Amino acid sequence: MITERQLEVVLSVVYEYIKSGETVGSRTVSRRYLTGRSSATIRNEMSDLEDMGFLTQTHASSGRIPTTQGYRLYVDSVLQRISSAGPSVKLLQKMMEHRQGLGKMLELASEMLSRVSDYVGIAAITPLDTVRFQHVSFVRLGERRVLLLIVLQGGLVHQKFIDMTTDMPQEELDKLAAGLNRYSGRPWSEIKASLKTSLTAELNSCREACSRALAAIDGMLCAPKTRIFTGSLSGIMKLQDFQDLGKIQALCSFIEEESSMTALVNRCSMNEMNVMIGRENGVPGMESSALVAATGEAGGQKAVVGVIGPERMDYEKAISAIDGVLRELDSDQSERGE
Repeated sequence: MITERQLEVVLSVVYEYIKSGETVGSRTVSRRYLTGRSSATIRNEMSDLEDMGFLTQTHASSGRIPTTQGYRLYVDSVLQRISSAGPSVKLLQKMMEHRQGLGKMLELASEMLSRVSDYVGIAAITPLDTVRFQHVSFVRLGERRVLLLIVLQGGLVHQKFIDMTTDMPQEELDKLAAGLNRYSGRPWSEIKASLKTSLTAELNSCREACSRALAAIDGMLCAPKTRIFTGSLSGIMKLQDFQDLGKIQALCSFIEEESSMTALVNRCSMNEMNVMIGRENGVPGMESSALVAATGEAGGQKAVVGVIGPERMDYEKAISAIDGVLRELDSDQSERGE
């Protein structure tokens, strides 16, 4: 169990290392941060913290630098102190409600974040695996032609025309809709398999219509791919942490790989500020990097806006940049009356 004094030492080392990029010695911590503690006392604490996995040395006679575990301790304290998650998420959700031009807004957000943070701005919009529908209806438009309407929780409406193999009266279509609407509010990914069995058994006379309708719904709710927008990499290439050619090549390869970026975006949880550091990211190519991102949900989709940078990221600056960009975009939307 880490003591209060050890916590102070870890936070001091992380803060100083983020600021300077140099290994941090006990004398620096004593002189600049913990002025009531002797350098000998801090040196002993740093040794214990290294054994506990919070700090490490680049070589035997050097000062210490944080490990991923040390950064995590620091980031958690930052999030508790500044409480930035709420406003960012609310702004992101508000942006998503204005679906007109959402892709353009997210692309602009990624570029703006690259510019103001010197990291790589990213933005993404992805369907939720747990998307829930509120209501389904079918409208007969003519012989063998049906309009499918789906209202998702949150009010977003999807529509699609379906060509049937046989003509169906509106009464049969209403029965099909009623059978589907019994499952309203449940995640589509959980019910779609059982629906086909139960509905085709119940409505045996329109077995093929059931199959076509379920296939159409599944295609509308599950087919969309994650759309990812990436800002400029020019700022991050100037950072001290990425002067090693191998590191910048690994990061660039990761960002250019759609499946890798999609996996990273999917790891972002809902309705909070996500901070994933180094190996916490759980995907190859991000071992020396960190992601800070706000995540929101609206209309059956998840949106992510954030930055990718080094582990030695200025996390407070990154969180403030995300909040500032979302505020600016929200202000622009309001001025245009969208």
